[in-house]
Amino acid sequence: MNQPGRRARDLGIVVGSLPTGRHNAMTDVPGVLVGHTTVDDGADLHTGVTAIVPEQLGTGRGTLPAAVYAGNGHGKLVGSTQVDELGVLESPVVLTATLSVFRAADALLGHLMERRPDGLSFNPLVGETNDGHLSDIRRRPITETHVLAALAGATGGLPAEGCVGAGAGTTALGYKAGIGTSSRTVRAVGRTQTVGALVQSNFGGVLTALGVPLPVDELVPAADRAEPPGNSCMIVVATDVPLDARQLRRLARRAVFAMARVGASFSNTSGDYAIAFTTSDQPPIPDAAIDPVFAGVLDAVEEALLNSLFTAVTTTGVGGRTSHAVPHRAAVERLAAAGRLTARPYA
Repeated sequence: MNQPGRRARDLGIVVGSLPTGRHNAMTDVPGVLVGHTTVDDGADLHTGVTAIVPEQLGTGRGTLPAAVYAGNGHGKLVGSTQVDELGVLESPVVLTATLSVFRAADALLGHLMERRPDGLSFNPLVGETNDGHLSDIRRRPITETHVLAALAGATGGLPAEGCVGAGAGTTALGYKAGIGTSSRTVRAVGRTQTVGALVQSNFGGVLTALGVPLPVDELVPAADRAEPPGNSCMIVVATDVPLDARQLRRLARRAVFAMARVGASFSNTSGDYAIAFTTSDQPPIPDAAIDPVFAGVLDAVEEALLNSLFTAVTTTGVGGRTSHAVPHRAAVERLAAAGRLTARPYA
């Protein structure tokens, strides 16, 4: 299969009724940037780094309200306990491969130390999923240069999705997956604000779009359906809605819930984590006004997860193992037959 990646909406797959931001991406939250470094030798290495960089941390604010939720803690989310304890984020969020997470954390630490030469304590936040199914993970190819390049290259606009950065070698729901992003605008206490999500998909289950199962054994009968080891998912949620750490933990919890909408199996080895932060420095909204924000998180994460699969391309990696992309035409035909599409791109 040699098809280009396409976002879910380009295929007529629209999640929910809430409007998206301008780019339908995490970067629609003002001041939130995304950067990637991809390490791909066309053979045994398919890995990289993805960095989420809130510009607000560089404008005199040392921390942002934040929270972490572990749906299943079978993972290595470096720095999570301090975020959980203090309720603040004090670094960009970096995502990479499982065995490179510690080198990435050290590189991010160096970045933080350079920015604050008098500091004696820092809390770099680095998450991971295991891309060892397609990439030679034991080589630990991620270096400080890769991490710093992702940080320095972080920009606004629509980030690259699919087989880039920390998603270069991931597999989810039986198909090639990667990085995906989406956003929603919501009304809370009389103001229109934004919720954005970015995911690194690498987990098991049966792909489901808009309630319609799209199993790999039916859409790609010849696919290798061996379950990759250490399958997991990292979800990062950003917003400019004023929230405190307790409320952000509630957002993070719902971000993990959204995985069920796309067919996640939540297996024993799936380290499923969500990080949520706000760029606002205003007093938090009341809980009575938070329901639209919850709805925005669920829809944005669901669509980000779908984007992470539909934008990915078929990849052959270490050991000759291949993860096949979701076949767009077959998926669209099945969704159309179920009456779930807003458009028919292959009609």
